[in-house]
Amino acid sequence: MTTNLLSKSSFWLLLLITLWLSLIPGDQVPSALHFWDKAQHALGFAALVFLGLLAYPGRVPNLMVGLALFGASIECAQWATGWRQGDWQDWVADCVGMIVGAMAWRVGAAMYAWRRQNCS
Repeated sequence: MTTNLLSKSSFWLLLLITLWLSLIPGDQVPSALHFWDKAQHALGFAALVFLGLLAYPGRVPNLMVGLALFGASIECAQWATGWRQGDWQDWVADCVGMIVGAMAWRVGAAMYAWRRQNCS
């Protein structure tokens, strides 16, 4: 399996897991994921952006806008379920996580480029 296929598969799997965990009733969410709600959002979306940028490095604007819309859609869907609550502050936490994930990807890409240039 190529690295790019692994990155793409991991990204889409995490996206589906995020959707599933966001829409199931709160009492069914695994207890290991019960910590500060805003941190959950930020960490989840940081991971989504990081994996997304590994998988699709040439599509930064599309990925960022798409994931921001995905986060907003989750909040609307939660509001509609009746057993979850949509919250605009959760969406802000998603966006903060996206920025952190993009920065981590950028640092990793710079380190990789530096290593290739200086260690070959």
